[in-house]
Amino acid sequence: MSRRGETEVAVAGVRTIGGEPMARDTVFRIASLTKPITAAATMALVERRRFALDDPVAQWLPELERPNVLRSVTGPVDDPANLEPAKRPITVRDLLTFQAGHGMPDTLDAPVLDVLVEQLAEGPPRPQRRPTPDEWMSRLARVPMVHHPGEGWTYNLGYEILGVLLARSAGGSLGDMLADTILGPTGMDDTGFWTDDIDRLPSYYLRAGSDLELVDPPEGQWLRPPPFESGGGGLLSTVDDWHAFGRMLLAGGVHAGRRVLSDESVTAMMTSYVDGGPDHPFLAGQGWGYGGSVDIRQTDPWNVLGRYGWVGGTGTAGYVIPSTGTVVVWMSQVELRSPEDFTAMSTVLTYAADPTA
Repeated sequence: MSRRGETEVAVAGVRTIGGEPMARDTVFRIASLTKPITAAATMALVERRRFALDDPVAQWLPELERPNVLRSVTGPVDDPANLEPAKRPITVRDLLTFQAGHGMPDTLDAPVLDVLVEQLAEGPPRPQRRPTPDEWMSRLARVPMVHHPGEGWTYNLGYEILGVLLARSAGGSLGDMLADTILGPTGMDDTGFWTDDIDRLPSYYLRAGSDLELVDPPEGQWLRPPPFESGGGGLLSTVDDWHAFGRMLLAGGVHAGRRVLSDESVTAMMTSYVDGGPDHPFLAGQGWGYGGSVDIRQTDPWNVLGRYGWVGGTGTAGYVIPSTGTVVVWMSQVELRSPEDFTAMSTVLTYAADPTA
């Protein structure tokens, strides 16, 4: 955590059960902490006039030129009577705000959720098992949207789609495009979609009762380039790299005297466009900006009005608090599935929310 020039770093635990201790430069699978970085890269390409926020995405994603929408989310996915054409094209802004229509419905027993899992290999992050972007988009085109563009908020898939759009519009890989627009200019040298530095990569676990179950060892899924570079959750990073990203946002888009993003782009990222309401399963009463939530209510001890950031399902969190000049980063290697997995993170986030801490 840092606040107005003062930085505090704490390191605890081991990289692998029975193995070497954790270190400040440990490289973590950051999952959805990828999303704010993808959003920032999108704004960089908007500034370069590669596209505009309200441009239809079909120019780069022809697979989504004529999407279908479910009339009833609880109805069958393969029944033509339950499908209708989208009322308008999907735009870049729709993807940034998760309002495009593709994603996880609020009703977890909806048949479309099973189709998403089957077609797109959603679930615990195992990047080597994903199809190529072209194949992934071809599969996505077979899955109807759960709402019309702009008429709802559905989590996650918007940034997977956005990653493909960014790569295609830039004429290269998503990794190269992120390096050019955000990672390189911000000095995030340890952030990318894979690493061969096995000694700095911890094991990744999920909680199984009172035990930890190994999901991915250091020599596992992240040691070589993945077939699909996920803009929604595929990056590896370190606490110092993500902290540098947060400090860049806090400084209005400037890092080490170099402008990475315009102040207007940063403000746009950290503005709430969707109000989750008090009972939303993902936003927990907060708003959504570009790539992260925005605190618009003080419902929990860690909420600070205007705080921007997000959490990653692999056990990570990163937030920027403009009102106190604070950046807080939390990284672990245990998947967020139980109250025990949130306890330490929430303690740190609550501490960061206290302006006197």
